[in-house]
Amino acid sequence: MTSENGNDGVRAVDRALDILMAFRPGDHLLSASELLRRVALSRPTLYRLLRTLELRGFVVSSGEPQRFQLGPSVAHLAHIWASGLDLAELSQPMMRSLWERTGETVALLVHHGRERVCVAELPSHQPLSFKRGVGYSESVTLGASGRVILAFANDVPRYLEGKVPEDQRAAYLDELARIREVGYAISRDELIKGAVAIAAPFFSAGSKVMGSLAVYGPSARVDEAQVNRIAQWLVEAARELSLKAGARQ
Repeated sequence: MTSENGNDGVRAVDRALDILMAFRPGDHLLSASELLRRVALSRPTLYRLLRTLELRGFVVSSGEPQRFQLGPSVAHLAHIWASGLDLAELSQPMMRSLWERTGETVALLVHHGRERVCVAELPSHQPLSFKRGVGYSESVTLGASGRVILAFANDVPRYLEGKVPEDQRAAYLDELARIREVGYAISRDELIKGAVAIAAPFFSAGSKVMGSLAVYGPSARVDEAQVNRIAQWLVEAARELSLKAGARQ
């Protein structure tokens, strides 16, 4: 009898988690019918579990007919999880793989205010190489590792004030759109003469851009074919880091 009750409890928890995981980025309010299309539950079971989740603050309902959204308890758990997240440590396998494949400097940069800050770096062992160092910061409007963040940020015009002249903003916004389309950014001779930088963004839960992974190398060694290879490796590594940071596929 105890074993059966235990199995029922585990099944209820599993189903409740299925409901929470049914919410996707961009969802605001979902009806019961919309949720039923995403979870394999009967309508009575769905409502019973939704009532329990609402009592514990994991969902909030409103309107008539009733619609549901994630509640403050989800945000509470997300905050606790994010506060313990060590991105520098989390990114090491991806950074090490990029470093071994490219032989160039690999850096992890985190979005902070109007800047991006380097929080981890694996310098190239090549005699001719470029590195910025942990703690280096620069405007997100500049360089590949900055623009690839800005391309996916909210309220882009706010970042451009005082940084990009009015007569250059249309072209600049077109460049951000191109970055969003291909998923990475490239800069040449921009912040360091003779340097090529390639960067891809990584995200947290809710598809919020957190920063970028970047590879730096000299143009004498990083030709167009190598740039294309590195860009694809970066996109793959950034996708893996995003998943580890809580983003959904």
